[in-house]
Amino acid sequence: MTAIDDALVRLRTAAPAPMKAGLTGVLAGQLGSSGVGFAALGGPLEDRWHQALTELEQCIRPLGDSMPVLNEGGVYAGSWIESTGTINTEVLSRLAPRTAKETFALFARHQRGDGLIPYKVTADGPGFSQIQIVTPLARSVWNHYELHRGTEDADHGWLRLMYQAMVRYDAWLATNRDTRGTGCVEAFCTFDTGHDLSPRFWFAPERCLHGDAAQCDPEAALVPYLAPDLTANVACQRRYLAKIAGELGEDADSWEDKARASVKALFEQCYDEQDGTFYDVDSQGNRVRVVSDVLMRVLASEIGDAEFFAVALQRYILNTAHFLSHYGFTSVSISDPRFDGDHTRNSWAGPVNFLTQIRAPHAFEHHGRSAELATVTRPLLGALALADRFPQCIDPWSGSAGFTTAYSPAILWLLDTVERSCGIEPRPDGTLSFTSLAPTRLDHGAAADATAYSRTVAGAHYELAADDHQTLVCRDAQEHMRFPRGWRVITDRGGLPTQVIGMTTSAARGTLSAGGKTLELSLDPNERVELVDLEVSARHTPGYTPPRAG
Repeated sequence: MTAIDDALVRLRTAAPAPMKAGLTGVLAGQLGSSGVGFAALGGPLEDRWHQALTELEQCIRPLGDSMPVLNEGGVYAGSWIESTGTINTEVLSRLAPRTAKETFALFARHQRGDGLIPYKVTADGPGFSQIQIVTPLARSVWNHYELHRGTEDADHGWLRLMYQAMVRYDAWLATNRDTRGTGCVEAFCTFDTGHDLSPRFWFAPERCLHGDAAQCDPEAALVPYLAPDLTANVACQRRYLAKIAGELGEDADSWEDKARASVKALFEQCYDEQDGTFYDVDSQGNRVRVVSDVLMRVLASEIGDAEFFAVALQRYILNTAHFLSHYGFTSVSISDPRFDGDHTRNSWAGPVNFLTQIRAPHAFEHHGRSAELATVTRPLLGALALADRFPQCIDPWSGSAGFTTAYSPAILWLLDTVERSCGIEPRPDGTLSFTSLAPTRLDHGAAADATAYSRTVAGAHYELAADDHQTLVCRDAQEHMRFPRGWRVITDRGGLPTQVIGMTTSAARGTLSAGGKTLELSLDPNERVELVDLEVSARHTPGYTPPRAG
């Protein structure tokens, strides 16, 4: 038998993933219903994947009188809106939709009477001392709704609950966080963006005055900032509120108008055309010229077109003189003299943070740049496969694990990355993604000889087995597709191929076999081939940007 055959046998004969991971709580049943499983021949990744599930379950527990919800994990007791309640739960939605639904709703149910959504909820209740928003909540809510549309995990009643809460919050931000009348959203303190220890906020208070997010300390010389990441968050939030409004029969056009106004303010106030990036503007009217991951946060909020994103990739994101370390994206430009890569503490002054890594895929996928994402992900996947814990921070130079343990963004990043690399990913648009980048080329002993992944979708059980050369996809234990390493095949909900995407740094050639037909293709990096009845109907590509040094 081949390595692919052996991996498939290992997957099929192993105990179900919930049992193998020792799950006993609410995650077990939801994961079992998803049919998700993973096996690897050689290397540590199979054990680390199951350990991720074990530790993920430890992060799912009630807060006060709530249903079981996702907690941030590590030293963070509770759920934070910047992470747990948005991007973490957006990823969790593919594994545990009921828990995701409850986690989103937690923040709506604890909304303050004046419209402020808590920045965190713990067993002691909600916190309101800062806003701490990063990933747009409306985007995460909408993607969950689309992914589970028509099920009890995404009903109209829940969507309306979330919509009404976000409408009130938008009004609160407009009233309380535009004191300078620019149309931007203002940061009053360091924790408004969760940038602990970042030189971005030197001489700013950590929290808002008297622990109230509506108050800015008048004795703080430089705040309020016009904050590009907060403004971009609201711009994106409003675009997705338009989608939700349309779904609920509400006025969508006004949200689109408000979104355009936010984008206009963002570029007029915070964009530096010469530097090609965004800066805060302090209360004295000066730009805070710290080149930080603010740019990545803005891009993940779907700001800018394909050309804008391509320039940002070349100049900053994939530049090893700025944000691209060998083990992930740094939190401050490596070239900034204030960069501090100390990964042993909760710091946004330089080290790689797993929150940045789990947020990053959205921007890349939004612009069709999957090949670049795959390129820069591989070393970090190898490092986390070999790590002794799931940390918040990683050393950009060595990949060694740093601050805290059992941290849900790191746990979910590994689960997400395995699925994006060599698994089966259900997507909010109703399609399925099958990717052939088996982790056979990881360094330092982390590589596997072959892997196999499973998932049940719409009553059909799919399995994807891959080695260093080929991929086999089975549907209900029967061969369904074959294609070479370096491709991603997109299918409709019934498993019919509709697109093929190039995922490697050079042309990937081979044959797609499906439904008794074959198709020979050569795909450049990021090239997307549209299929109709397994025949090419269109081809297009955004190009490819390799990493660069300076």
